[in-house]
Amino acid sequence: MAEETQKSESGLKAFGAVVGSVVLIAVGCAAGWFVRDMTPEKPKAPTPQMLAMAKAAAMPPTVAVTNAQLRAYNLAERYVAHAEPVQEVDLLPQVDGYVKEILFKEGDLVKEGQILYVLDDERYQAVVNQRKADLAAAEAESRRAERYWERMQKADARGITQKERDDAEAGAEKTKAAVIQAQANLVVAEYDLKKAKVVAPISGQIGKTTAHKGDYVAPSKGALARIVQIDPIRVSFPLTDRAYVGWREAQKKGTLEERRLRLLLPNGSEYDQTGTWDFDDNQMSRETATIMMRLSFPNPDRLLVPNSYVTLLADYLKPPEFPCIPQQALVELPGGNQGVFVLKDDMTVEQRPVKVGEPLAGWVPLMEGVEADEKVVIGGIAKLGPGMKVALAQATDNDDLTPGYKSPIEERK
Repeated sequence: MAEETQKSESGLKAFGAVVGSVVLIAVGCAAGWFVRDMTPEKPKAPTPQMLAMAKAAAMPPTVAVTNAQLRAYNLAERYVAHAEPVQEVDLLPQVDGYVKEILFKEGDLVKEGQILYVLDDERYQAVVNQRKADLAAAEAESRRAERYWERMQKADARGITQKERDDAEAGAEKTKAAVIQAQANLVVAEYDLKKAKVVAPISGQIGKTTAHKGDYVAPSKGALARIVQIDPIRVSFPLTDRAYVGWREAQKKGTLEERRLRLLLPNGSEYDQTGTWDFDDNQMSRETATIMMRLSFPNPDRLLVPNSYVTLLADYLKPPEFPCIPQQALVELPGGNQGVFVLKDDMTVEQRPVKVGEPLAGWVPLMEGVEADEKVVIGGIAKLGPGMKVALAQATDNDDLTPGYKSPIEERK
């Protein structure tokens, strides 16, 4: 038992010695780390890469600039329009009869006064002959009554009664009235004979005929064909109430004539004729707050078809000029506004708010904020801030921003 106790005590002493050694080692390590942290470290020599980065950070940012160019700004207003005939008529026969001849082909261009249909006119010719005979008889009777009345006036008053004189005078007047009636009857008969030939009341294009040779036609049976005037032709388009006021003010100032009115056909090609102002409607639509405006266009080749839709372009014969810049020069400003960085003479940049128009062919017109020939930053904008000093890169020619590009409006100049 005593031996076991001695062994236990020996084991505890050995364990304590091990623990003490571990503690001493840990204390030594901690002391070493403390001393290392307290001892200042020798600075390391900068590497070439570090020196290059520091030099680049100290240099001003490099930017590319271009001059704001004074350019004609002729952005056309676009309207959805449709063509409509100036005149259109339905050919109605004014007398009845059988169609004897048709003197046109469907789809022909006909001229005013051209004979289109010929009806069987034998009956109307016979009536005319009869009315001529009636007129001749009435005129003969009138001459006889007039001579009798003249004899009665010369006769001795003692040889005739007053009643005979009155009867002679009344007979002369009555025959004159009969002549007038016979003349009117002849005019009606000749009118019916004339209307046996159906003529074009206007010039235009005639459509499909509803009657053919041998058909019986009458006013109550409907139209024979339809004629539509196509040259000149009218183009109408809706204009909003606000835009209408602008057009009216331009008309009042006499500047409406400075506008150029052109059309794009349904296939996208430009119509080769320019329009002139015709008239505008006399009331505004309550539902859409628009008013119909109408223009007149020559249509010699019949490219404009009534009821077809076209695009109206309204721009200026002598467009105004504004300083223009490439679109990439614009920056967003607080509040949703737009601005640009302008390079000043001291090589600092100034941030200016600008008022811009709609871009045209890659260029943005500046209505306010920048003068022509001022230098505007177009490259390196992301690194800039107001008042920063910059270095100038090689200037970019404006024409190289969109090489080979020309808008349709520029190509037409």
